[in-house]
Amino acid sequence: MQNKTGKTLYLECCSGISGDMTVAALLDLGADREVLEQVLESLPVRGFRTKVSRVEKAGLDVCDFDVILEDPYENHDHDMSYLHGHGHVQEEVHGHAYGEGHGHLHPQAHGPGDGRSHAHVHRGLGDILHIIRHAHMTDGAKAVAERIFRILADAEARAHGVPVDQVHFHEVGAVDSIVDIISAAVCLDNLGVQECIVPVLYEGCGTIRCQHGVLPVPVPAVANIVEAYGLKLCLTQSQGEFVTPTGAAIAAAVRTSERLPASFTVRKIGMGAGKREYDRPGILRAMLIEEAGASKEADCIWKLETNIDDCTGEALGYVMERLMEEGARDVNYMPVYMKKNRPAYQLNILCTEEDITKLEQIVFEETTTIGIRRQRMERCVLKRTVETIRTSIGDARVKVCMIGSGVRKYPEYESVAALSRASGRSYQDVYALIARECDDSGQ
Repeated sequence: MQNKTGKTLYLECCSGISGDMTVAALLDLGADREVLEQVLESLPVRGFRTKVSRVEKAGLDVCDFDVILEDPYENHDHDMSYLHGHGHVQEEVHGHAYGEGHGHLHPQAHGPGDGRSHAHVHRGLGDILHIIRHAHMTDGAKAVAERIFRILADAEARAHGVPVDQVHFHEVGAVDSIVDIISAAVCLDNLGVQECIVPVLYEGCGTIRCQHGVLPVPVPAVANIVEAYGLKLCLTQSQGEFVTPTGAAIAAAVRTSERLPASFTVRKIGMGAGKREYDRPGILRAMLIEEAGASKEADCIWKLETNIDDCTGEALGYVMERLMEEGARDVNYMPVYMKKNRPAYQLNILCTEEDITKLEQIVFEETTTIGIRRQRMERCVLKRTVETIRTSIGDARVKVCMIGSGVRKYPEYESVAALSRASGRSYQDVYALIARECDDSGQ
């Protein structure tokens, strides 16, 4: 994944999951379309163009991602009469496009195969991996795309009883499936998703026609993926295929948990449209969530303390510098009165457990103490990062703290002091300028 704050994605698969639904939902969440377009333009694959639009599903405004194939490459993936036979009953609730944009993709569940002539290239896994590795995409996106294809290859190989290296992807090697899977990987990487929760996949029943004939739902490739990766499957009474092999492979590749937090906040929602029309609207809802209290971290810190009544101020100043340089989290002195009413200082050090021995040795070497007290302390701290931002008077480091209501940013002292000296402006003015320009730029 890209170097971003890791996000948690929740995929609500009440109407199943497919490649195009996934990509549309991720684009609706805010994945960068331009980044996706650049990757797709770099693919050594021809015969397609993509489109992103808004459609209406069950009265909802939903994102649609479409891979539009040139005539020789066209298939029956969304032809309901072909997939289920002319006798298949379906409601006329087609989505209505009311605005076109750019960049939308859809998954290929099964190859066509009605005896007609098609220009599908039957690529093997090696051909697919070559395409991925030579695309202009991040290493993180490549890794996700490869994992999805390998899961799909294993499932198809098992279904057909052949070794993985002999699988020729009738479906997976088709242009639209390649575009769907690579697009899903690019969008996940672009969003910075590190955790993905997929509680259950809802599937229909009945049969569906594919390259090899009429198969039961869930089709063998989906069943194999569900079994191999422990995905939970809920079969409904709705006639039709809701979970495609591509969708199942994506879920298996990116899922890190099936359990939602007991309570969480929703940061953003994206909804992706499916193309097939069944008795329930084909919508995949994706949410970026944050567990309640996730902006805080619970851990332990150690406190070292000692009383010193016969050490000079110069020595105490020097030992503080050494302790901070060697990894102490914080060092401070407190004035105290010891026995016989002697004025003294209590030296307090906060540190991690692994630094205790090293820091204690410094205290013994640099002060006159003969004993140090230790105390293990539990603490709750905000998650934070340190970023470098560009301001009108130079670069400055800013501490970014995540809290439940948003983000707070604090300019670091050393940067403020350095810019104050360089600009001749007061510390307070420089601090306020950095804080203001950081907020204005959205950095």
